[in-house]
Amino acid sequence: QVQVVESGGGLVQAGGSLRLSCTASGSMFSIYTMGWYRQAPDKQRELVASVDKSGSTNYADSVKGRFTIARDNAKNTMYLQMNSLKPEDTAVYYCKVVAVRWAMRNDYWGQGTQVTVSS
Repeated sequence: QVQVVESGGGLVQAGGSLRLSCTASGSMFSIYTMGWYRQAPDKQRELVASVDKSGSTNYADSVKGRFTIARDNAKNTMYLQMNSLKPEDTAVYYCKVVAVRWAMRNDYWGQGTQVTVSS
């Protein structure tokens, strides 16, 4: 099994910054893509940003220029630096890890971390 744990959420005023972290642990697995998703109340979960094993990144238009995703392959850890936060960024942020274990590819999700941006 692969365990995924997020940290770093919290309450911040508009214009502030937060840094989220996500670490995957377990045995006998290889990570392909890591990504951050978010889900606001009464809305569908959406992709915020993702990074593949080579370091190539992808961002939602709504966060381009404000958020930066990074990955440390040696630590199986991913980060999301969020700057210039807006109230509309308020959501539960989830980490998704696409990994292969015993020749089977699966998606592994964390439990989520709340980000609240006050106006």
